[in-house]
Amino acid sequence: MITTNTPTPKLRADASRNRARIIDAAREAFVEHGADVPFDEIARRAGVGNATLYRNFADRRELIHHVTLSVLDRVVEHAERAMAEEPDAFAALTRFAHASADERMGALCPLLSDHIDKNDPEMADAKARLQETTTEVVARAHASGQLREDVGVGDFVIAITQLTRPLPGTKCLDIDQFVHRHLQLFLDGMQAPSRSALPGRAVTLEDLTPRA
Repeated sequence: MITTNTPTPKLRADASRNRARIIDAAREAFVEHGADVPFDEIARRAGVGNATLYRNFADRRELIHHVTLSVLDRVVEHAERAMAEEPDAFAALTRFAHASADERMGALCPLLSDHIDKNDPEMADAKARLQETTTEVVARAHASGQLREDVGVGDFVIAITQLTRPLPGTKCLDIDQFVHRHLQLFLDGMQAPSRSALPGRAVTLEDLTPRA
């Protein structure tokens, strides 16, 4: 019997790993330096050549698109895993909050607002899934009676994005080491019973949606 070598699956696996490394490296580079970080730096961090980077992503816009999708998908996975594995609703909310902070959503917000096609169906679907899972995590904490009633989903989202700033390029203070500490202070303040009345009303996701 004649046997043949079939290297194609290995090549495909290598290509998949390279693509994943590029996306991870680009995410970290965007957080540290902003969307205009040189492709040479991203390729260096990923451990690939420039040709490999361009073979996977034709231009900066395409790379930013896939980095953003990757982050949104990962945050959804954090929410789903927290709800599945934590029997306590507020513990799930807390776990999800800290995992989301690790994704540096605040530092990546400019990518969402300035460099992606808001009408792209794939992006719209990813954002919708994130909104649905975030709403569910918060709703469960409300239903358990552990989350104060005057805190909305929008309040939670604002806290995550604000506590994972400053934006790329800001060197005034290195706050990364304090993010989880201050996030936990915020989460403690969200628990019922409340110790004071919040001004205004609970923030909704609709409040955070840009108006045309």
